Amino acid sequence: MADTIIGRNAVMEALKSDREIEKLIVGKGAEGSIKKIIGLAKDKKIPVHYSDKTALDRIADGRPHQGVAAQVSAYTYCDVEDILARAEERGEDPFIIILDGLEDPHNLGAIMRTAECCGAHGIIIPKRRSVGLTETVAKASAGAIEYMLCAKVSNIGQAIDKLKDRGVWIAACDMGDQMYTDQNLTGSLGIVIGSEGFGISRLVREKCDFVTSIPMKGKITSLNASNAAAVLMYEVVRQRNGK
Repeated sequence: MADTIIGRNAVMEALKSDREIEKLIVGKGAEGSIKKIIGLAKDKKIPVHYSDKTALDRIADGRPHQGVAAQVSAYTYCDVEDILARAEERGEDPFIIILDGLEDPHNLGAIMRTAECCGAHGIIIPKRRSVGLTETVAKASAGAIEYMLCAKVSNIGQAIDKLKDRGVWIAACDMGDQMYTDQNLTGSLGIVIGSEGFGISRLVREKCDFVTSIPMKGKITSLNASNAAAVLMYEVVRQRNGK
């Protein structure tokens, strides 16, 4: 669930601390100390959204906001190491979902729900150009957000390199010749799912060990991101169960 911090001083102190901030909402045409707040947010790579006064009034629920509000996550992010540690604690090969720029909170919530049901050990998302753990995500996850570890990293490519150094094979869900049912998805595995509009970025795809594809028989050439993730996750479950 996302909380909201309002007012210039309160938002500035939140930016100076280690508080995880999802986004900054600034009134259009705001001046003075707002510029310093915006600069600090950009230095920390926090998305800045500009809004009119009516929208800010609604967000602040009648409280004086001084032209600025910050949405902060009430859920705690973990480190990639925490995800690997969970797999070790369970005595299982790591099973990780990596989301490259997913922006729809309903998709993230649905993926978290399926990942929890499939026994995945965690999800990795980027800090920039990606949805975070918002209230909408929490609702869409149907409670899975309380149990599924989620790491928020500065660079997805570097996170993939770190996983590969730990013996995790990385599969890109993308168009290709190898169908997911014909590939070995057992062992230590990370599955990369791309964004809704652009798929997996070129640099991230190049870091993946192999591409795994879902057959498309109709005239539409791609599945919704959460649907594609669900298909692959349950194939991993099937193969790990030896069926």
